[in-house]
Amino acid sequence: MNNKIITTPAVLIIAISSFYACKKSKPNPGNTAQVSMHLTDDPANYDHVYLDIQQVAVTMSGSSEVTLDLIRPGIYDLLQFKNGLDTLLARAILPAGTVGQIRLILGNSNSIVVSGVTYPLTTPSAQESGVKLNLHQTFAAGGAYDIWIDFDAGKSILQTGSGVYKLKPVIRAYSSVTLGNIRGYILPLGAFATVYAINGTDTASAIPAADGYFSINGLAAANYEILVTPGIITLQPYTQPNVQVTYGVANNLGTITLHP
Repeated sequence: MNNKIITTPAVLIIAISSFYACKKSKPNPGNTAQVSMHLTDDPANYDHVYLDIQQVAVTMSGSSEVTLDLIRPGIYDLLQFKNGLDTLLARAILPAGTVGQIRLILGNSNSIVVSGVTYPLTTPSAQESGVKLNLHQTFAAGGAYDIWIDFDAGKSILQTGSGVYKLKPVIRAYSSVTLGNIRGYILPLGAFATVYAINGTDTASAIPAADGYFSINGLAAANYEILVTPGIITLQPYTQPNVQVTYGVANNLGTITLHP
């Protein structure tokens, strides 16, 4: 989200990279699928959120875990990938079948910048055993798949004291097959608005860019209520019910103007 969501579709994590199996023998090309993993982010009111992403481990159902090397291991600023922007983390040739568990393994150089001040971002569980997540998506032999790993920076970071920040990842994944999208523009510029897509208890959000553009990706196919809340008290909130999301179709709301 770029974009903010709370759970749908399946929560998951990670990147997958050039596929380097621990086995010496290569997979049979007729029994494999190509998978491209992209990193994207839901909004957060911080200057920067830096994650030191080092490695990914993937378990296919019925197989042992395989450790993958990222295309570029190192530090990623999550807040660079909002409103539909993403970066390619990995492109892998994986055995056809169903993905079981995925683990994202972080390094020690994680940090957050708040009001120009940099603080360490502690991630003890992720460093010890990896951020774990279950994803049950099936890759057909010969297929090519794009997967987006959507990191909710706003919900994943907890401030536990003065200058003390901890990471408890809230992450979801969606594919080109399960990609629902709502987009548009918010005026006036400088409204400091947040856009929410609400479906029951599931909420996704986006913070418009400087030109007013917003995009909320990875929505489940359903009807949503759109709520726009301005960050200045002279403007009124905006609501629009019954916004239909269909997989594979971008629902463009056009320009929404907030009034006093």
